[in-house]
Amino acid sequence: MKKSYLLLLFLVFGKKTRAQENTNTTDNPVKIGKSIFSNETKRNFSRKGEIFVHWGYNHSWYGKSDINFKGPNYDFTLKDVVAHDRQSPLKWNYLNPAKISEPQYNLRVGYFIKDNYSISIGWDHMKYVMDIPQKVAITGHIGETISDPGVPTGALAGTYNGEMINVTPQMLTYEHTDGFNYANIEIERYDDIWVAPSKQTSLTLETGIGGGMLVPRSDVRLFEQGRNNHWNVSGYGFSAKIGLKFYVTRGLYFQNTTKVGATNLKNVHTTGRDDLDKASQKINYVQNFFAVGYQF
Repeated sequence: MKKSYLLLLFLVFGKKTRAQENTNTTDNPVKIGKSIFSNETKRNFSRKGEIFVHWGYNHSWYGKSDINFKGPNYDFTLKDVVAHDRQSPLKWNYLNPAKISEPQYNLRVGYFIKDNYSISIGWDHMKYVMDIPQKVAITGHIGETISDPGVPTGALAGTYNGEMINVTPQMLTYEHTDGFNYANIEIERYDDIWVAPSKQTSLTLETGIGGGMLVPRSDVRLFEQGRNNHWNVSGYGFSAKIGLKFYVTRGLYFQNTTKVGATNLKNVHTTGRDDLDKASQKINYVQNFFAVGYQF
């Protein structure tokens, strides 16, 4: 009798378990986003509803840019200005929370709205340094004194129509070094390239587009008049990116991404007389960053 009772329980439990398995695989399957790559092994979990955060460091390359300077008794443009980034050498002391933001860095937090789509907010801290000295073409007008109170301009006073001049520190220094900050919102798509048999380790292609505001802190000296200015919303930008995420575990990942961007800065602080003097420019850039992140 006891054996018959145990056999009946086993059959009922086994039937119930198989029914649950069938429900999970047919009625309520895990919804995993389609990948453009063919994978023999696929994840058995969805990323929908998960949050990710990562931190990393970047290098940037800038296209030549025209910079317009405008204020009382002057309105001139320097053509095809060359500039570079200024990444600090990586040191162990950057693990100190007080120093972690000194180099050029990327911080991003995102949320998976679907298994293979996320929306995120980020802060790209880049640095832009105009090469000084350099020879450039100049157009426009420079008075004998500029701004108010007047700043003497010496031999550079005059009207220009494309002549070449040598820009020296006595005329100009121009940097966004604290920094060339891009506060942005991005939408990302993910395609699994490879999934390990464990289904926890994987390599994923990330692509995305975004847009946002440029919030530079510009250090400018125009005819030796200026300062390291306040942070200000100077303009806007758009970007697109492509990169790889390597998930060591389901949560921990390493990322390398290349981003291209176009920005329009309409109100750059220069001499510190913000109601009088300003600069404007359009900067195109390529950025590559390496980051460590976690997804949960």
